[in-house]
Amino acid sequence: MTRTLWDSTVGKKTIMAVTGLVMLGYLVAHMVGNLKIFFGPGEFDGYAHWLRTMGEPVLHYEWALWIVRVGLVAAVVLHGVSAYQLSRRDIRARPAKYVHKRPRSSYATRTMRWGGIILALFIVWHILDLTTGTVHTGFEAGHPYQNVIDTFSTWYGNVIYIVAVLAMGLHVQHGFWSAAQTLGVGNATRDRVLKTLANLLAAALTVGFISVPVAVMTGVVS
Repeated sequence: MTRTLWDSTVGKKTIMAVTGLVMLGYLVAHMVGNLKIFFGPGEFDGYAHWLRTMGEPVLHYEWALWIVRVGLVAAVVLHGVSAYQLSRRDIRARPAKYVHKRPRSSYATRTMRWGGIILALFIVWHILDLTTGTVHTGFEAGHPYQNVIDTFSTWYGNVIYIVAVLAMGLHVQHGFWSAAQTLGVGNATRDRVLKTLANLLAAALTVGFISVPVAVMTGVVS
């Protein structure tokens, strides 16, 4: 049954919808955590420490965090592979160019694929920058507040982050509504509400995430 679900177009769209909602839940939680930086280094570093101790004493140090990480990686991989395979399936089904121009879709819809690629590359950069410190000169393990300040004190750190967040906003705007349709939540009467909710979610996440680098650039957070 699992194989049948994976092989079918409906199955892949369902997997994309479910994994997309999982990642959306993570983004909301991650944004809320990021906003703790406005309460100072003690609050932000304390939150980062809690992420590593949550689940204790039932779970060992960082076990819960690694469970979350593995679950997110699985969601990202399943989402990306499903999107790629659906795209290839769509191309094979319609190899010839359309004789008549298709109706113009929204900007978010047209940029979903590129947005996904940008976000995938950003995830790798973000991990190497603020988790492992591989590409972060002066990275200090155990000092997340200072590491964030350092990252957003560079022009390239800000550009990479802001471009990725804008791509994320567009992705969420279209993806949330699309997931609702796939899971059968949407209908003619709910479409307007769902689209409004998608717009609000995308806007809130975009503003929330971008507020951190902007605050560092303007000296509000230092």
